[in-house]
Amino acid sequence: MSLYFDAVAILTAPSSGGSFKSRIYSARNLRASPAQIYALTTEAAKWDTVLADVIDKSGILALERKLSPLLALLLVHDHLLAKKGIAAPATHTLRQAVERHKARLKAEFTKARVRYGCATVPEFKAAVIREKRVADGTSHFVYPRWVRINNVRTTLDEQLETTFKAYRRVETLAELATEEEGKPEPRLFIDPNIPDLVAVPFGADFTSSAAYKNGEIILQDKASCFPAYLLLGDRGAEDAWEGDLVDGCAAPGNKTTHLASLLAKQQKGKAKSDQMIYSMDASTMRSKTLQKMVGLAGADSVTVLQGQDFLALDTEDERFANVTGLLLDPSCSGSGIIGRDDVPQFTLPTSQSKGPKSHGKKRKREDEEAIESKATPGTAQAAPTDENDIADGVDPERLTKLSSIQARIVEHALGFPSATHVTYSTCSIHLIENEGVVERILNTKVAKERGWRLLRRDEQPDGLRRWSKRGVREEKPAEGETGPSGSVKLSDEALEACIRSWQGDAEGLGGFFVAGFVRDPTLATVAPIETEDENEKDEEVADATAEEEYEDEDEEDWGGFSD
Repeated sequence: MSLYFDAVAILTAPSSGGSFKSRIYSARNLRASPAQIYALTTEAAKWDTVLADVIDKSGILALERKLSPLLALLLVHDHLLAKKGIAAPATHTLRQAVERHKARLKAEFTKARVRYGCATVPEFKAAVIREKRVADGTSHFVYPRWVRINNVRTTLDEQLETTFKAYRRVETLAELATEEEGKPEPRLFIDPNIPDLVAVPFGADFTSSAAYKNGEIILQDKASCFPAYLLLGDRGAEDAWEGDLVDGCAAPGNKTTHLASLLAKQQKGKAKSDQMIYSMDASTMRSKTLQKMVGLAGADSVTVLQGQDFLALDTEDERFANVTGLLLDPSCSGSGIIGRDDVPQFTLPTSQSKGPKSHGKKRKREDEEAIESKATPGTAQAAPTDENDIADGVDPERLTKLSSIQARIVEHALGFPSATHVTYSTCSIHLIENEGVVERILNTKVAKERGWRLLRRDEQPDGLRRWSKRGVREEKPAEGETGPSGSVKLSDEALEACIRSWQGDAEGLGGFFVAGFVRDPTLATVAPIETEDENEKDEEVADATAEEEYEDEDEEDWGGFSD
């Protein structure tokens, strides 16, 4: 029974940041498995309107005073829909409180299914989900499960013949969210922008599959794949990447293993390379996760520097003498993440519902103190954000501090002696963390003296060159709200070089930003160049104490070794 009490506690707890799933997995004092809690809450949320109606019409809340509306909804979900029923001993008081009314509950559930015109429970579920999407205005949004093929261990062709053999290929993302009445079948979309990336319906679970356990497939959001692909591109054996790589803010490791996968694909058929990928994270705890993921992916080319702060790296260290490419995805506001404050919203039964009449006799008068819900689930559900709007509740001072540390990280990367390419990315929608950092970097002394410029759109890998979402020049607060605003003076060509994605559009992604920097010796200058006051910059950086608070949850969605 602890499963249900833990679920209620999670659903009613104040938001502490991070995705709903990450909050469950990081919660302390849970007696039930985090995986069970997540499965119960997300599945019950799909049925909430139906279950609330069933509970109201059965009248059990008026008869069973120990049940709150939310607790009743979770228990009735498992009673009617879980294969093993309620996860509690048969003698448990709350299980008995539900099962005393099993005939009535089943009858009301069957009536509801018939009203929807569905012959089976799977058909019923699909119809309910469609109705909910239309009701909340998200029927045209598709947020699939993105799956990246790990070329260190396998190939896309191999996975299409094994893991995805039963899947029917569709030509658009929208088709993942549709299915023929009564004929649910697995569907797969091969992404046209990122090589070896596929999308499947969001509910698909691969965590128990051999391919997942063996590191052949990695659950990674599409936008999170942009940086490594932008850095290494579509090179083949003849023009494979030369030199070592650094992933400076790496945990839990999706981007590091993507780098390894791209290198492995480029080097297929060639003698084993001695190229190195140096991967690090300042957090010792996250570094352990990074090491595990690298091992699972079979990325032998990766050396994990556990607990290493990228800013503390000596660019003149002989280990990094051959580093030609750096990938930087530093801590950010996370404002583009789908899933932040995504606590499921429930339509709850009412505690004042009348119980069923029995044998034609008048039912006893309702208890004057009908049980009211002791738990009201969170209602924070981010609405789609216009690409130039500031999300409500953003702290401008915090964004300024974050952008300072972000710029300092990129500036440090530009100082590696052999570096020729650097990518900078965030899962933020805010200009100050994105185009603002790019503008700031291009005006630094190191960028001008060493000839760094943006990687133009026409120089980008084919899949990203065809991506239409590009940089923005201005940001303003949402209507009726206060917040940071600003603009950049980047050229049109520079904005075209910046790559974005947005929440709530047809691409099925969250908000993301990435830009590539390339070193062009013809632009290098020799004369000293004025830069911002170093003391002022250091003071801003010293205030950026929030760095450890932010983990990129597009990475968090990997979900450990259990997504």
